[in-house]
Amino acid sequence: MPHRSESDRSGTTPVPLPLPQDDSGCLRWVMAVPLTILYAIAAFCCYTALITRPSGVWDQDAYGAISLMCGLAVAACVLGLLVTVGPPTVRRAMGPWWLAPPLLLNVIATARWVLGT
Repeated sequence: MPHRSESDRSGTTPVPLPLPQDDSGCLRWVMAVPLTILYAIAAFCCYTALITRPSGVWDQDAYGAISLMCGLAVAACVLGLLVTVGPPTVRRAMGPWWLAPPLLLNVIATARWVLGT
């Protein structure tokens, strides 16, 4: 196949066309939006669990809210980790930085859930 260029018709020196680049940048943007929303939901659940204070040992509603928010945060973090680590193309495109937020939020939510007070 002959070398393609933009200036073949004009008779001047051919300039090679740029080769298509890796499309991981597009995949990174496509995956970054839902992951950011998922991590924001997990962060909101962690924040809600951290600011909820029971009025006393009898306040089962507050303890239930803490458990619910921590459970939702852990579920959102696990879902985010599965989306990030699961498909190899996403794992290569996103990079290891995207593993830090769900791991950190998961540790915070689990600690709050276990401590409960």
